[in-house]
Amino acid sequence: MKIEAEDCRAALALIRSTIEDHCPPGVLPSEEMVNGLYSPDLMGEAKAISAAIVATVEKLTRHS
Repeated sequence: MKIEAEDCRAALALIRSTIEDHCPPGVLPSEEMVNGLYSPDLMGEAKAISAAIVATVEKLTRHS
């Protein structure tokens, strides 16, 4: 089963919104910054989200 790019964009947007709402400020760069730091495609956004999750876990474990 192939997943359409538009469905991937929607899923990444939902994950981005959740990170922005619940994770420490600054762990996820803006979409514009992601284009320059990673790449302007879906994998660039996925890499940025992955890095944001790792950064959040690291911050939380330092405060435990």
